[in-house]
Amino acid sequence: MESLGRHLLAEFSGCDAGALADLDGVTAAMLEAADRSGATIVTHSFHHFGGGGGVSGVVIIAESHFALHTWPEHGFAAVDFFTCGDKVRTGVALEILAKAFRAGAIEQAEVARGPLDVRAARVLPAAAE
Repeated sequence: MESLGRHLLAEFSGCDAGALADLDGVTAAMLEAADRSGATIVTHSFHHFGGGGGVSGVVIIAESHFALHTWPEHGFAAVDFFTCGDKVRTGVALEILAKAFRAGAIEQAEVARGPLDVRAARVLPAAAE
């Protein structure tokens, strides 16, 4: 492992608006994605923004977190999978969410977080006093 963790950013487009606005469905899909990916669920919290709005939420896992925000009016969901270690299979989680949201397309990018190579570490300037 060359970093403390990895942060997978996923964008689901062409999704079913009803699926993205369904608090219970989104919550169930995120919990299933975390569980079936091999993550250890600690707790979770989700909120539905009324009036046809979307859902925002997070699943706290022992390996870090899964977070999401949905925009039903745009058929779009943004999901972050931040994991430490090599146990969690984020590909499994992506498949579960794509099916639950009836996504037309998924784009993803991965970022290594906390490089362990000391030479790669960056020092930030001290705050002005």
